[in-house]
Parts: sequence; structure tokens; C-alpha cells
Amino acid sequence: MKKADTIAIIPARGGSKRIPKKNIKPFCGKPMIAYSIEKAIGTGLFSRVIVSTDDHEIAEIAVRFGAQVPFTRPGELADDFTVTMDVIRHAITWLNEHDREYSFACCIYPTAPFIREEDLKEGFERIQDDEVHFSFPVTTFASSIFRALKLTENNRLGMFWPEYLNTRTQDLPEAFHDTGQFYWGKTKSFLQSDSIFGEYTSPLIIPRHLAHDIDTPEDWRRAELMFQALYGSNVSP
Repeated sequence: MKKADTIAIIPARGGSKRIPKKNIKPFCGKPMIAYSIEKAIGTGLFSRVIVSTDDHEIAEIAVRFGAQVPFTRPGELADDFTVTMDVIRHAITWLNEHDREYSFACCIYPTAPFIREEDLKEGFERIQDDEVHFSFPVTTFASSIFRALKLTENNRLGMFWPEYLNTRTQDLPEAFHDTGQFYWGKTKSFLQSDSIFGEYTSPLIIPRHLAHDIDTPEDWRRAELMFQALYGSNVSP
């Protein structure tokens, strides 16, 4: 597959509330978004690495680290309720109209400092299969979801699945969750599919210590500590 057939799209809107300026906040020595940009460029897979943003400061930092910002994301696609699929569809449609059509696109989140070039490359290999429309990394839950607890109306504990109360942990089905790092897909599939989950998706299983949702200051601190433990302070993996 020719490099010219692939595009990386990094969706990075401004206005984050729980962690102000999350996408460009310094993380272990560099703006958070820089990790995603540098890893995408480092793979050598992409004809263009673009950032879809509505924010001028994010755009400036993205360009500084080697990405392109060929358009400003419309305001209606930059609010708290915008879903990623709509942002990717907008970017692909814009490229179709103003640049050229690409066969494959990779949505890379701007808050994925643990992303690895080898995983991006493996995901790309997966979607060469005609029967695969999407590929992205998943990891296992630390504890079985079938032992999950909930608070009842009287503030007591109950089980979501009480039928598994006496089932041994090793006998329970293994469950996985999306790591929120990247999503490879055929561009036609991004434009036409309602969901990236299904029998046409090839999951890439990665270790749990590389999967971090960074939504709160506590998440941020924990991720930095793990990053420093793995790679050293101010060192990119």
C-alpha cells in the first residue's frame, strides 16, 4: 500500500473543562498533543498528519511539532456533545473535496502519550484484510466486569450480575475495553458505518499499563507517574 493512500487525523478541540487546555498542557516535558503527532510521523505511514481543531493555540503548537492544520473545525463540531466519528467524517469529506481521496485513515487521539509506533503499524497491517474495516487497541479490565458492584437505592451494595456470585474468577469470560488511543479504518467505512464495533473490527490487544483515560487531574498525575516509571522524566517512549 502506498504511503499516499493514508492520512492521520488528530481531533483536538479547545475548551476542555476538567483539565483546562488538556490537549496542549505540558506532560512530562512537552505538550500532550506532541506525543501523538511525533508517533504518527515516526511511523512513516502517513502522507499527511493533520489536526482538526477550532483553537488557534492548539493549531500553532500542532504545526510546531510537524502536523498540518489545513482547515478550522466548524463550531458545531467543537462542543461538548460532538462525537469523534462526526469529526473524522468532516475531515475525510474536506480532504476529498480540497485535496484527494485516501484509502485509509487513522484517528489518533491527542491525549495518548503511551501510543507506540509498532501498534500503529500493526493496526495498519490489520486493515489490509478486505474483511476488516476497522482496527484499534483494546486491553483487559483489571478485574472481572462480572463481579462489578453498584450502589442500591438505600445506599447499600449490590451486584450487577448476581448470577455470577459463586462463579470462580478464572471461569468468568474475559472482557476488554477500548484504550482510546487510535482507530484505523478504511475511509469509506468511516463515512458509511454507524459504529466501529463489530465483526468487521480487528482488535489489537495491548498491555494494561499502556492504557490510560486522562479525564481528571488525578488521571493526569497517575499517567505522568507511570510514564516516568516506564521511560524516565522528560523522555519520550
